[in-house]
Amino acid sequence: MKLDRILPFAKKLLENAVTSGDVAVDATVGNGHDTLFIANLVGPSGKVYGFDVQEDAIRTSTERLQQHGIKERVTIFHAGHEVLSELIPVEHHGKITAAIFNLGYLPGSDKSIVTKPETTISSIEQLLTIMAPEGIIILVIYHGHEEGAIEREALLRYCKEIDQKRAHVLQYRFMNQQNNPPFIVAIEKR
Repeated sequence: MKLDRILPFAKKLLENAVTSGDVAVDATVGNGHDTLFIANLVGPSGKVYGFDVQEDAIRTSTERLQQHGIKERVTIFHAGHEVLSELIPVEHHGKITAAIFNLGYLPGSDKSIVTKPETTISSIEQLLTIMAPEGIIILVIYHGHEEGAIEREALLRYCKEIDQKRAHVLQYRFMNQQNNPPFIVAIEKR
């Protein structure tokens, strides 16, 4: 297949946005796969800020980072992404080049704990304020469950209304696949 699948496309966007020494955000740490990927992109002189509300996610991610010897590049907050502008140090405001969200629930965990459109939209608004120009926000939207469908609709409405003078918004999805496959909305700050 020559078209990028959803997760490889998200990684490609991250690779285009993040270079060594940058500051980036993993807004939904989950099992730490994206956190690790971004930590490798920012290198030893960069910084990653991660957020998750579940202790299991924080523990798993921390262990993964320690196994790869790069835990010092990452600060993980046991908090929701809706407080990111409060927790990311002010000296990094204006320097964030990328942020990624994997929305829905943590695979293999309590499916009643899900991301919510209100907190996701709040954190996007905050990021658009504190990111560097041309910083990219990547939303991987998993919508194959009731709460995910609600969040999808709210996010699509919100993203369509973002002023094009403020950001470019892209939707990347496969249209003919069954079972509500995830898709990406990417927002590039102008």
